[in-house]
Amino acid sequence: MALIKQNKKISENIFLMDVFYDGEIFPGQFFMLRAWDTDPLLPRPISVHDYHDGVVSFLYQVVGKGTRILSELQDGDDVSLVGPLGKGFPDVPGDIVLIGGGIGTAPLYYLLRDHKTNYPDSNVRVYLGFSDESYRVDQFSEFADDVILDIGGFITEKVTVNAGETVLACGPDIMLRAVSGVVPKENPLYLSLEARMACGLGVCLGCNIETPLGNRKVCKDGPVFSREELGL
Repeated sequence: MALIKQNKKISENIFLMDVFYDGEIFPGQFFMLRAWDTDPLLPRPISVHDYHDGVVSFLYQVVGKGTRILSELQDGDDVSLVGPLGKGFPDVPGDIVLIGGGIGTAPLYYLLRDHKTNYPDSNVRVYLGFSDESYRVDQFSEFADDVILDIGGFITEKVTVNAGETVLACGPDIMLRAVSGVVPKENPLYLSLEARMACGLGVCLGCNIETPLGNRKVCKDGPVFSREELGL
């Protein structure tokens, strides 16, 4: 069990939970969170929003019973963490473009902050799309060289990619497919997939996807895949 430092609502149905944790976490990885005994049956996969000074942060959306229970936890409560799990974003020592849609923006913040810490001279342009209300934009602006925001439209319509830039994105499937359509084939592209997960360890096969290279497990082989791995 891990101790919750803070759990607060930051937007409609959007919460930020800070939990004390000691270990190594890479941008793009996730944890399985649980704060109940038997109902719901399964833990919930939540991506890492940030990690520093012994505190891991989870930015999550309340969409069902499990995340509702998580949102009701108080400062000082315990939560079960299994992780970090999955294959995160690659280390890119150059200019990058980040594209996030909705709660898919969550894992991009740790990626942004980690990248600018390791490569302070690199240029990072961030595109954030929301359906009705934005959140955490100011935090992204602290580290990004440029933040482009869209509310209620399609963030992919605002995306431009220059030669030599690597693109990393996270969001709903329809957005990721649109991203693959606007990013030139000569630019490296990595996509973090959203999927329902039961175990998070690649055992239950509940998050299998079909790829040109055969079936892959989002929880173990991903959640980050290159465009070539997905055939996009």
